[in-house]
Amino acid sequence: QVQLVESGGGLVQPGGSLRLSCVASGLTFSWYAMSWYRQAPGKERELVASITSVTSAGGSTNYANSVKGRFTISRDNAKNTVYLQMNSLKPEDTAVYYCNASWRRYDYWGQGTQVTVSS
Repeated sequence: QVQLVESGGGLVQPGGSLRLSCVASGLTFSWYAMSWYRQAPGKERELVASITSVTSAGGSTNYANSVKGRFTISRDNAKNTVYLQMNSLKPEDTAVYYCNASWRRYDYWGQGTQVTVSS
């Protein structure tokens, strides 16, 4: 059974930082492209950042324009974990953040972790 478990969310002041983690189990982690999505209240889920599998594009990354230069996605295949380092957080970053694993026709989601940016 595949599981993706996110952690690291919470309440942070504007300008602060958080690091999200997503631990995967039940799959061959290195095969999967890993992504972070977010969904704010009343809005559609959107892609925040993605990192390819090590076996394909060597772990190349992609970011939404709204987070470029502030967020960094990385992966540790030895720990089956993907991270999202979020710096210079803004109130508009407030959302539930979801981890996604994707490979061929296989697509899995975590349960989400809440990030709230507020003073």
